[in-house]
Amino acid sequence: MAEVASFAGVIALLAYPVLAQDGMGPVPENAEARSYGGGWDCVLGFRANGAECIAIDIPENAYATGRSYGSGWSCRRGYEEVGGTSCKAIPVPLNAFLQSSGHDWQCERGYRQDRDACVPITLPDNAYLTDDPSDSGWACERGFTATSAACVPIAVPENGYLTNADYGAEWACERGFFEINDRCDPVVLPANAFLDPDPYGAGWRCERGYEPENNACVAIDLPENAHLDRSGNRWRCDRGFQLSNRECALGR
Repeated sequence: MAEVASFAGVIALLAYPVLAQDGMGPVPENAEARSYGGGWDCVLGFRANGAECIAIDIPENAYATGRSYGSGWSCRRGYEEVGGTSCKAIPVPLNAFLQSSGHDWQCERGYRQDRDACVPITLPDNAYLTDDPSDSGWACERGFTATSAACVPIAVPENGYLTNADYGAEWACERGFFEINDRCDPVVLPANAFLDPDPYGAGWRCERGYEPENNACVAIDLPENAHLDRSGNRWRCDRGFQLSNRECALGR
């Protein structure tokens, strides 16, 4: 019986460090009991090592994270980690400020980044400052377009207007005109047609019941058992009928 008791004692001793590693033994120094579920956790700045809580080596300008994984510390705002052992100050150049994240810097308005410095933005005539630090830092006023380091006037033809688009066409023709050879010519509207806002077409569309033919709108000759489609400029056979020689015949 003594041998059995001794063997049980060895088993208990072997098992105890494993339980302590998980915070399940007696509460050691620099630890506190859990508020639920039993066991204990190390206080901030310490981490479990067997049945003990040992101090984390936190470098200057760092703080304890309270995480059980990783180094257990992180650099303060305005500092960056070096080699996993120290925190050095982030160098912020003249005319720059530390971003809200605290991990990088950004040039002040009126300056742009050039490697590790902030240089003044040269603002051309008819331009204004933008808030995009990665670009040139300026954009042209309405009616001007950027060419190299200048803002040149946009040549808008008669009967045209500025689109204010950041990309694509800088101007478009007024309603009733269409673009051709960098000018806006009037749309010649045939009978039974109306102006079409689509800028890529002829500038007009036929009324419902008419179809385009040689720059004119001719009446659609609707065969029996047929109807106009959704556009109103074409026709199709009624349900149950099939097209045959431009007529609608009963399907077989």
